[in-house]
Amino acid sequence: MSIFYNKFFSIFDINRINYKSSDVRYFFNMKKIIFFFVAIGATMLNLKAQTIISLKANDKGRVFEGIGAVSAGASTRNMVDYPEKQRSEILDYLFKPKFGASLQHLKVEIGGGENSTCGSEPSHAISREELASPKPRGYEFWLMSEARKRNPNIILNGLPWAFPNWVGDRFSQASADWFVSFLEVARKNYHMEIDWLSASQNEMGTDLNWVAKTLRPTLDAHGFSKVKLIGPDDNGDWQIFDELEKKPEYKDVFSAIGYHYVDAREPWNIDQKANHHTTEKAKQSEKLLWASEEWSNSGREWGGKGALYLARLMNKLYTRDLITKYEIWCPIDGIYDEIIEPSTGAMQADQPWSGHYEVWPAIWALAHTTQFAEPGWVYMDGACGQIDTATWRGSHVALRNPKTGDWSVIIVTGDKKKVKLNIGEGLKKGPVYLWKSTAKEQFIKQKPLRLNKNSVEVELEGDAIYTLTSTTGQTKGSYGTPPEIKPFPFPYTENFESYSPGVTPRYFSDQKGTFETCPSPKGGICLTQIVPKQGIMWFAFMNWALKPFSVFGDINWQDYAIEGDVLINGGDVEIGGRYGGRLYEKGMLGYRWILTSDGRWQLNWQHTTITSGQIDQFDPNAWHHLRLEMKGNQITGLIDSKKLTTVSDTSHVKGMAFIASTYDHNLFDNIRVEPVDH
Repeated sequence: MSIFYNKFFSIFDINRINYKSSDVRYFFNMKKIIFFFVAIGATMLNLKAQTIISLKANDKGRVFEGIGAVSAGASTRNMVDYPEKQRSEILDYLFKPKFGASLQHLKVEIGGGENSTCGSEPSHAISREELASPKPRGYEFWLMSEARKRNPNIILNGLPWAFPNWVGDRFSQASADWFVSFLEVARKNYHMEIDWLSASQNEMGTDLNWVAKTLRPTLDAHGFSKVKLIGPDDNGDWQIFDELEKKPEYKDVFSAIGYHYVDAREPWNIDQKANHHTTEKAKQSEKLLWASEEWSNSGREWGGKGALYLARLMNKLYTRDLITKYEIWCPIDGIYDEIIEPSTGAMQADQPWSGHYEVWPAIWALAHTTQFAEPGWVYMDGACGQIDTATWRGSHVALRNPKTGDWSVIIVTGDKKKVKLNIGEGLKKGPVYLWKSTAKEQFIKQKPLRLNKNSVEVELEGDAIYTLTSTTGQTKGSYGTPPEIKPFPFPYTENFESYSPGVTPRYFSDQKGTFETCPSPKGGICLTQIVPKQGIMWFAFMNWALKPFSVFGDINWQDYAIEGDVLINGGDVEIGGRYGGRLYEKGMLGYRWILTSDGRWQLNWQHTTITSGQIDQFDPNAWHHLRLEMKGNQITGLIDSKKLTTVSDTSHVKGMAFIASTYDHNLFDNIRVEPVDH
């Protein structure tokens, strides 16, 4: 203080200012006075602008439970068919610790054989009879096992969107048995234990009485007492706490409470007011609070609804809501572009025929948390907050390892900002490691910072993500440039002979029902639809498609023919083309060439019949060959090489190919897509 006093008043020392000798000296001293006050003012403004984050080992906070993703709605479908090299690389980017997104939690759909957003995922037990020997159908069991190979500590969870018809009621004993059989497949076929079950139907609520008196006892009786339950996995305003208050005997049926889109979906604005934030009753309950499905956007973008928004939301939902687990839908865009919700996820892998995939900025937005804090770390509430209390564009959260004293601070900025970080007693001192992501480049390690009296100051760019940490070992994993994009193979042929029975063939994306390979009555392998009856739907509007169908091919296919052999055991079958439309709307199947079990044929545009007829002396027990040709506005249907109709129609000019069947055990073989000859 004395140094400041002497320095300040020396400027005003009258004896040092000689007015008579020099007007220049007088002017010079006045400049010194003005400069001094400007500097003081700038310093005061800078102190006001600087954000101070103080880390304290005794700071109270909730236990961090991890960042994860939800593989559901058939969003992962195309990734499964990648060549092994690229597929392994993709899995590393998602699950390998300290390499990419390093996901710490994986929730998968318990398939029900009905559309659950971007497709239909097969059930492990499509009939009551299969309960005795449930099947490891689909790819979710495989995905969980691959995730756990890379991270033995990853937390696994299952949740149904739809149920097989035989269950009868989603809150029944049959439903509980169906849940148990899912766990049994994981244990028996993959030697894998599932940690959590969502005791509900996705976004359709739950029943506390059923959970407590049916599901929990059934799990315990079959050796799954360690499996924890979460509910209601619904959209809403945390109303379950009102119900638990009225029924205190059920307070322990759920080990965690999870809701979806806690910050709502619209508007996509980090400062939105229309949201479903946790209530005070929820926070005071001390229950584990999860955002059990969030975000559902494209990780390709940095700004907008992309990676930066994702990082801001993760910080916001702990600081505001005390949510300790955050799960995005979905981990990967394995969705054909012609299907609803394309380009949703943290990275993209929807081109298995080429091996091309893309690592999006969202992978690194996730890494800013997952590579620097593990489940079991503890939030330091006093060091979590907004940079500017008027907005959530800029925020920070801080976590510590209670065993080692390590710590990490994740900061997302709005405007440029100066931050001072104070490290308290009981926390690890030493170099402060800094990682940075911007729109230009993501997850770049910066020069370490040195503590000065247990503090460090850093200037942060706007619209960026930073992690400051005492930990080491993080990497920006890379496998170099993936193969180039290629169009879907054309001509395309599939005779199913390369598969064993019970397999979903490459590139076929079931949208309703389940198509899998089976022994053919003429020898070899063919394809069949196995779901015997429409199941319990997710939402009523999901019934826009009245029969099981599966799509494949290229959205830009225009003039082509699709053909194949069919054996009709009931109802009808169809082949089709120029599939188009991404919305839940009736009849988006395109041009449909339909043959019934009694020999009637029909050419439809979506649900509109263009023309129809009857085959004389039709043999219902024989294989028949269907061919549909589309060239310009000319649509031609052939059965057993006989042309039955040609019409002129301009309803749709391009799109993918598909096959369809009623809920019958109908067979398909020798599917081919080729140029039209005429």
